[in-house]
Amino acid sequence: MKQEEILNQLTALPPAAQRQVADFIAFLHVRYAPPRVRKAAKRTKLAGEAFVGMWRNREDLQDSSAWVRGVREREWVSRHA
Repeated sequence: MKQEEILNQLTALPPAAQRQVADFIAFLHVRYAPPRVRKAAKRTKLAGEAFVGMWRNREDLQDSSAWVRGVREREWVSRHA
């Protein structure tokens, strides 16, 4: 099919059908687009992150399991008392 014939057929369609054709063309562009080359993510050392060790000096978190258990017990008691 020649481009001119396609354009004539497209313009002969009602506006709703023309929008569907345009949507389908957009879909085809996405589907057949060449794959993009992704950059490798820059790796950072976890030890250098600001959040590592931020709770180091907290007395209430020396035993994290006990801390979590206490929070759960307080929340459970306050919500279900």
